[in-house]
Amino acid sequence: MTVDWITLQQRAHDEFARRVEAVTDWDAPTPDTQWRVRDLVAHVTREQQWVPLLLDGGDPAESENAIEPLGADLAAEWRQWSAAATAAWQGADPEAEVRLSADVVPVSEYLAEHVADVTIHTWDLARAVGTDEELDDDLVAAVWSVFEPQRDALEASGLFAGPVPVGDDVPLRVRLLALTGRDAR
Repeated sequence: MTVDWITLQQRAHDEFARRVEAVTDWDAPTPDTQWRVRDLVAHVTREQQWVPLLLDGGDPAESENAIEPLGADLAAEWRQWSAAATAAWQGADPEAEVRLSADVVPVSEYLAEHVADVTIHTWDLARAVGTDEELDDDLVAAVWSVFEPQRDALEASGLFAGPVPVGDDVPLRVRLLALTGRDAR
């Protein structure tokens, strides 16, 4: 399966933006018990701030000082940094290498991880604000193709809660979320 990650990146951002625009309670809890809605949106927005810096060859340790503090209007911050990240992705060479905090990887790999992060957090935000929890089928399939082969590494990474047991007969979206410790049932 050939995946158009650039198109999926824009789709993931559109899906997240739709949920950001639906926020009425920035202090509502999220499926990640350590975060409130404001923390979740700030996290995903900060990840967008990194994209142009890293794709431009920035060193993560040195680029930390270039990350701007987020303002109080997180919806506006999301729109600004989503646009900046999208422009950076569109101008990036997928075969080039990018230095992340723990590794040097191809831009295409960083993009896939980025799309996966935004997609999973879109569901988190949807659940937190009580909006539509459906995820785009193409996004789900693409993120599954990245995460499922890394099942054991994901669990060991500590980035996600342990997998939620679900059957193979549930929709792929439910299996993907379960793989990342989320119970979408």
